[in-house]
Amino acid sequence: MAKAIDTIIRHSMIMTIGTFASRILGLVRETIIAAFFGASRQLDAFLVAYTLANLARQLLAEGALSATFVPIFSRVLNRQGEERAKELGRQALTLLIIAGSLVVLLGMILAPFLVFLIAPGFSGQESLLAISFTRRLFPFLLIISLSALVMGVLNSLGSFFVPAIAPAVSNVVFICITLIFHGKHGISALPIAVLAGGFFQFLVQWIWSTKKGFVLYPVKIDRGDDELRTMTRLFFPYVAGLSFNQLHPIISRVMGSFLEAGSISVLNYADRLLQLPLGLFVIAISQAVLPTLSKVSSDKGEFAEIFGDSLKFSFFLILPISVLAVIFSSEAVNCVFYRGAFDDWAWRATSQSLAIYSLGMLGMALTNVTLRALYAYGLPTGALIVTASTVIINLLVSASTMKWLSYRGIALGVACAFTSGAFIGMYYLSKATEMNLKIFNWKWLAKLCLSAVILIVTTLSYKFLMPYRTEWGTIFKVLWLIGAGIAGMSVYGLTTLACGLQEWKWIERSFKRRR
Repeated sequence: MAKAIDTIIRHSMIMTIGTFASRILGLVRETIIAAFFGASRQLDAFLVAYTLANLARQLLAEGALSATFVPIFSRVLNRQGEERAKELGRQALTLLIIAGSLVVLLGMILAPFLVFLIAPGFSGQESLLAISFTRRLFPFLLIISLSALVMGVLNSLGSFFVPAIAPAVSNVVFICITLIFHGKHGISALPIAVLAGGFFQFLVQWIWSTKKGFVLYPVKIDRGDDELRTMTRLFFPYVAGLSFNQLHPIISRVMGSFLEAGSISVLNYADRLLQLPLGLFVIAISQAVLPTLSKVSSDKGEFAEIFGDSLKFSFFLILPISVLAVIFSSEAVNCVFYRGAFDDWAWRATSQSLAIYSLGMLGMALTNVTLRALYAYGLPTGALIVTASTVIINLLVSASTMKWLSYRGIALGVACAFTSGAFIGMYYLSKATEMNLKIFNWKWLAKLCLSAVILIVTTLSYKFLMPYRTEWGTIFKVLWLIGAGIAGMSVYGLTTLACGLQEWKWIERSFKRRR
């Protein structure tokens, strides 16, 4: 079991490196778009089209496809060998090309209706432009679905760096095409850049998969293939479950529309900052957990221990990040956003929203890992119950508190929803599988709480002894935040090390073991 958690930690660290590169290049990409196209109606039309394609990607390609393919493929690879896994992967590729092409065709036909749903205020030329962009971008769904399939194969083979760095390659291609063609083609260069970036994201992974001996190409589908049929049967329940997760930003926007002007914007800004640690650490851990748990799903004891260790490591890693995000929310928002039209009210409101969101960061991490465990064990109903529960709790908390807390109540709804979702998921998994999950113990929690208290005292002392100055330039502000992070994480690391927490032994072994 120790070897399994070591592998998960090593793979999650590898993914974090690749994801960080992608996030930085993504920021460069957004900066270039802003420089060339500003804040125009043409760009609005492109963003509406891209939102539709991106939503479909998150729900179908990187959501339900990953949740159904990776567990089954990992089990086949582990129990029936490489040749059978190759056969399954190639059949899945064929099925994906057929189904994906139909969805793309349907999306292109329904483009006017989809644009009306997401941008009912568009009319005339801007509506026609958004429809045109939507039709041009929908093939992105097929390309990125193929990329997600190859990523699933590579993750199951224990290869995580190339899938993690592939989106960075996509961003590089996007940036290059935009730089080269924006002068001649204007805003129309962006859909080309998106499609080309997606293709290279797929190509890099396909070449690496081929190099590892798994050449993926379309073959005739065997309708009697039990694993393929299971994969197909589970796909739509997973789509239903994952679709609930896409409702949280919609809830925030709907609720925010009843509040003072700017409420939706500040919640969006706070969420953008929150997504940085979530993308770097939470998603990396949950991606690494899925294939490992899938391979041991037939052994309840091993499954329970790996799942428990994964939750403990997530808690250990995300706790200090959550504390730092709460304490330094004001400074982080000021450093990133406080300029131009972003005034004092926006600074204060975004900071408060970020601090409340960050209270739920632990819940978000534990919920993500728990959902992957449900997928790995083949419990789509459980995943549906968890995601539906988070939506209901979000609605109830937001609706009951926004009258007194305004936008803060909406942020609180999200934090409470994901924190509750983690416990609901763990309870469901325990009952459905009759496992003793061996998750947390009081001695371990006491050591973490002590470390968190010392972290809080240290960071508050840092703020008191070296106060943040709003009149500083951006470089000094960034250096101040880096110093705060280093001070906080160093104290937390030393305290947890002195307390003898076993997570440090896992990290040490993960570095020592070679891939």
